[in-house]
Amino acid sequence: MTDVFAPVTSRRLLHRLNPLAVVAAVAPAVVVLVVVRDLATPLVLLVLATALLGLGAHVPARRAALVFVLPTAFAVLAAVSFGLWTDPALVAGTQTLFEVGTYRFTVGSWLAGLGISLRLGALLAVVLVPGIAATGPDLVRAAVQNLRVPYRLGYTAFAAFRFVPRFGHELAVIRAAHRVRGTAGGRGPLAGLRRWAGYLVPLLAGAIRHAERVALAMDARAFGAHATRTERYLVPFRVSDGVFVALCWAVTVGVLLLAQPVLGLPEPVVTV
Repeated sequence: MTDVFAPVTSRRLLHRLNPLAVVAAVAPAVVVLVVVRDLATPLVLLVLATALLGLGAHVPARRAALVFVLPTAFAVLAAVSFGLWTDPALVAGTQTLFEVGTYRFTVGSWLAGLGISLRLGALLAVVLVPGIAATGPDLVRAAVQNLRVPYRLGYTAFAAFRFVPRFGHELAVIRAAHRVRGTAGGRGPLAGLRRWAGYLVPLLAGAIRHAERVALAMDARAFGAHATRTERYLVPFRVSDGVFVALCWAVTVGVLLLAQPVLGLPEPVVTV
């Protein structure tokens, strides 16, 4: 059986780094994307984050569309939607792209919407970097060892992460049992609601049983009896982690200062 608590092993750069270093590296970019209002800064950060994931992380095929397509597609498609909410008085005098009755959708409206959608798309791409590079258990393990987070909290988080696949397995067993007994018939939304209502009670019972087993196992291992515990997997914060964080911070500052002057993109109207 695969050890779900084992650290992610990969030869790619991001997977070899301390998870805390990856989170710290992208934190300034998140702040920048919240405060900037130009088009160039989020555009460059979106490209850099996507390139970093493509070159430095192992992205499973089932997640490739989420990582490489969704942020850019959202930024492009949502620009029109956000632009429709722009006050026409704020973008008066710009070229009309299309008209519907008395409503005019102008270049100014599109740029205002693009400013918002680009920031959100870039924010999604940036937060995907630690999301793809490290798992929840890796981050908890690093926090316990490097940030001195009490292991009582850390191992409680481990147990919570383990509940997610357990619930999935329990749900699959319950659904199979219902199909065998012929209680999963019917079509339509009402039949679907009845099926899901029938899953809730056995799923809750299974969750309670699993929680009791976990609690007994932790008590049997003297969980919480001592101030510290021996770690099975070590996640040190190396010099390479610090160099990666410093490099990412420097790139973020450079993008903030130089992206708009160098690219010279139009300044959108600030609506939010």
